[in-house]
Amino acid sequence: MAGARQFFHYVSYVQYPLMLLALFFSFKPIIFGFDAIWADYNKLLVFMGLGISFSTLQDTQKTQNKLSKRVWENPRWGKIALLVMSLTTFWVLAFGMFGYFASENDIIRELAFGVIVLGIGLIGMLKAAIEMFENHRTDKQQSPMNE
Repeated sequence: MAGARQFFHYVSYVQYPLMLLALFFSFKPIIFGFDAIWADYNKLLVFMGLGISFSTLQDTQKTQNKLSKRVWENPRWGKIALLVMSLTTFWVLAFGMFGYFASENDIIRELAFGVIVLGIGLIGMLKAAIEMFENHRTDKQQSPMNE
């Protein structure tokens, strides 16, 4: 099982080129002109959502930095972080779904598609955050005697 976990942890590094593509599309209208700004911003949202999705393949038994370790070990801060992430995910998805299904404007529908992809990526990130919280919180860690 450790081999599969390690493999997917390495696959998660695909997030970085995807985020660089998203960054490129965020600056493309400024550099090359604003004629296709909405299509570029839609691509930005799609690549950002894909990058976030790939980031969720990281090993949730390890923390990436000291700040995340402090948040996920503390039950109060972990619950607050999960609440904020849940609300953000819900609102991004609701906004995307509303824009896609309720709007008759093609530009808004195109952007809404990108927002929905971003929301799907946030769902994966929320799942990974829940696992991080379960794996690292200090009040629920099992001692060898409890097994």
